[in-house]
Amino acid sequence: MASSSTDTSSTPIYTPPEEMDKITDKIAALPHDATFFSLEFFPPKTQIGFSNLQDRLQRMSQTLRPLFVNVTWGAGGCTASRSLELAEICQRQLGLTTCLHLTCTNMKRKVVDETLEEAKIMGIRNILALRGDPPREEEYQLDTESGEEEKEIKENNQEFVWAIDLVRYIRRKYGDFFCIGVATYPEGHSDESHPQKQSFEHDLPYLIGKVQAGADFLVTQLFFDVHAYTRFEKALREHESGVFRTIPIIPGLLPIQNYQILRRTTKLAHCRIPPALLETLEPIKADDEKVKEKGIDALCDIINEIQAYKSAQPRGYHFFTLNLEKVVGSIIERCNLIPPKPSQMNAYDSAIDDSPESHNGASGASQITANGIARILESSNLPSSRRPSIASNHLTTSHRTSSSLPNNAKSTSNINQSINTDSRSATWDDFPNGRFGDARSPAFGTP
Repeated sequence: MASSSTDTSSTPIYTPPEEMDKITDKIAALPHDATFFSLEFFPPKTQIGFSNLQDRLQRMSQTLRPLFVNVTWGAGGCTASRSLELAEICQRQLGLTTCLHLTCTNMKRKVVDETLEEAKIMGIRNILALRGDPPREEEYQLDTESGEEEKEIKENNQEFVWAIDLVRYIRRKYGDFFCIGVATYPEGHSDESHPQKQSFEHDLPYLIGKVQAGADFLVTQLFFDVHAYTRFEKALREHESGVFRTIPIIPGLLPIQNYQILRRTTKLAHCRIPPALLETLEPIKADDEKVKEKGIDALCDIINEIQAYKSAQPRGYHFFTLNLEKVVGSIIERCNLIPPKPSQMNAYDSAIDDSPESHNGASGASQITANGIARILESSNLPSSRRPSIASNHLTTSHRTSSSLPNNAKSTSNINQSINTDSRSATWDDFPNGRFGDARSPAFGTP
């Protein structure tokens, strides 16, 4: 394979502008009062689910236009090949700035090295470095390790014990090539079923260590208590060490898909559900559609409260999508987080992207169907290296609240056609884990 960025072979190599490869560069290029969001996906457990997720990713990238996307990594590397495949689709095929998760618990150093090299070849410049959990072999039908492999993993685990070890390793081996993110916990982290000392104050020395070791941005664990988050962010920004003064802190938000998933995930994350939210959901917990509606209201309230909390940095939100589309799309659309298309930017006296996508005209979201994106992309004659998720697309606060945006009503109507309750492509698998489940769904097997 040729290494030149001008390769013209039949398999295109993704070569985005270097200055926009990294998440921190994209955030730094935004106006200080801008908003942005990112979306997180996991590799589906079935091949047909994986195929359907590609359709969903194409549709969401066109209609929602996230600043970047995250691809998760299974415990112990159990999803390594599928995670890399999904990351390559996002980065190369869709031209999305992609952040690949990487864990170090129960990981062979060889797998870590091979993954980082693969990511580099793909043009991926962003890694979320995590400690991770021991794998559940049955989930992805893993073979058990041989005696020699178990010995190798134990030896590697002496080097990779905590996320800070992985951050140091990546920095030592790759310098500043990768933009490294780490996880943080507004309500504190705990591995215990009944944590006694769970608090972010207890975690602070470890978080400081990760940043000093080379972490570039923070993504939080999910939360529903806004007061806990704003208290956490204030404490970081004002910390005497000064290491958090300007680092991007991106709150992680979990759209509420149904009552059971909410209770299960918050229990696993040791995350508090405010009593008022529980009181709203308890009477309707058996009606998933009503739970979704109230969940959308709750998430929008959270976003609005965080927006009201003053920040000198662009304000971002990271959505744990669970590979589903309708709820997260509705939240993003209702909160006016969707950036304008490059062709609309002249209405805001902002920089206009000069790529062919700026002049697609009728190739809008209203024409998008589950299988139609590929034809739209082909008709635009837009190379994969020029399908941008660019910083200049994202709205400032003043733009988000303006009621006189040209073409805004048409744009919103187009978006709604893709994400509203009448869109079959967005909602056919709204309940993928019902009584019998649906293995075709990208979300099949959601924890």
